[in-house]
Amino acid sequence: MEAYIKKLRERKAIAAGTEKDVETQHKKGRLTAQERIDLLFDPGTFCEIDTLVTPRYEKYMDGRSSRYGDGVITGFGEINGRKVFVASQNAAVMGGSLGEMHANKIVKAMQMALKYGCPFIALNDSGGARIQEGVDSLGGYARIFDANCEASGVIPQISVILGPCAGGAVYSPALTDFVFMTQNSYMFITGPEVVKAVMQENVSFDELGGGLVHSKESGVSHFLAKDDAECLLKVRELLSYLPSNNQEDPPYIPPIDDPDRRCPELEEIVPIDPHKPYDVRQVIRTIVDDGRFFEVHELWAENIVVGFARLNGYVIGVVANQPMVLAGCIDIKASIKAAHFIRLCDAYNIPIVTLQDVPGFLPGVNQEYGGIIRNGARMIYAYSEATVPKLMIILRKSYGGAYCVMSSKGLRGDLLYAWPNAEIAVMGAEGAVNILFRKQVQEAEDPTAKRRELVADYEEKFNNPYVAAARGLIDDVIEPRDSRRVLVRALDVTLSKRETHTPKKHGLAPM
Repeated sequence: MEAYIKKLRERKAIAAGTEKDVETQHKKGRLTAQERIDLLFDPGTFCEIDTLVTPRYEKYMDGRSSRYGDGVITGFGEINGRKVFVASQNAAVMGGSLGEMHANKIVKAMQMALKYGCPFIALNDSGGARIQEGVDSLGGYARIFDANCEASGVIPQISVILGPCAGGAVYSPALTDFVFMTQNSYMFITGPEVVKAVMQENVSFDELGGGLVHSKESGVSHFLAKDDAECLLKVRELLSYLPSNNQEDPPYIPPIDDPDRRCPELEEIVPIDPHKPYDVRQVIRTIVDDGRFFEVHELWAENIVVGFARLNGYVIGVVANQPMVLAGCIDIKASIKAAHFIRLCDAYNIPIVTLQDVPGFLPGVNQEYGGIIRNGARMIYAYSEATVPKLMIILRKSYGGAYCVMSSKGLRGDLLYAWPNAEIAVMGAEGAVNILFRKQVQEAEDPTAKRRELVADYEEKFNNPYVAAARGLIDDVIEPRDSRRVLVRALDVTLSKRETHTPKKHGLAPM
């Protein structure tokens, strides 16, 4: 038996890689596949599967010694005490390239995660398709994509880009719920062309497909971290807000923060003057438990803020206009960002709290040509489709179509509130006067005084929260300092919500 055990240990030692492999990875500023797993999972909980899998086409490996595991470590363990499956690509084995058996290992781990109702995490560090295996490698990618689609909305899927991710490999992360990137990781759709551009045009990899580019410009990445360690700790934090699957509720944590706590500081954070900006993150942190807000897509489409927090111990998803950027107007990117987040919250039973301060959709030729109508409709569809509790507070402005889009009663919003300074109308009073009473202003003896009079009259009659409250379009007008306690009570009653839509195969959401 000792001889058999010795042989087994030798094979597993080869699978783990050599000291040189570890050193090479560290020189790049990256951890090894196993070190990443050790950091991600609770100590001593990880169990590897398919450890001794070998490449199908070993004869094409240029005579190099065989490496077991075929360039990816798969298995399961616990994160914060909950079961999670993982596939961690091993760049020390054939560059982490994906071949048939490599793909089979990943698909098997994904199918097990789906069967057992556990989140799945892919740690990506690969040179892409294994050229020596040709179409078998491409077929492997297709099976992974299909597994991503099958698991979508059933179990949380998280992609972590910790090195290169090129060619067809980029589509699996794009199909998952969240994408993390480090500053020295890369994603490219066309590998050879990108390399040529870098060589001929003196363009850096960072400028073409680095973590910052995809976090700030393309929106492919939801989170950016400086290195592997920080990135994996962020993944652990994200999982603390997500359920294991769509049949469970998100993790509840008994609150320390007083549910009846009043927030008088809100009256100082948000200026009465609708033209003055403020950081809506301050409002969010003031209202939620312990001021903790886990923002998603922080660097992309900054005119809208989305992320996770807790309210009286329950996980919520927050969607808020950001007056600091584009005055909080909704543009194409903001529509896409918010719609994805809303649908994700709905898939995983996370109530949505909307904080509205929006002057409307961003005007302009670029927006019209870019499809603001089609993309803006994504938000409408997402809010209408969501059956989780939907709560809203109008902080200041709520104009035009933007009012309709953001969790209004017409889109099945559950409990909606407004502060007493809120302006709810088709447009601002000054714009309305310019259109409706232009001739009266021009013919007045004192046009400036007449304009002020008409603006004040319009605000009194139309541009305030009491008209909407009188029509039942909002449920109450509240003092800003009561925002937290009101939302806590609204959430408490709506957590038992049960709502269904007309039966159908699936809707046709604007794409």
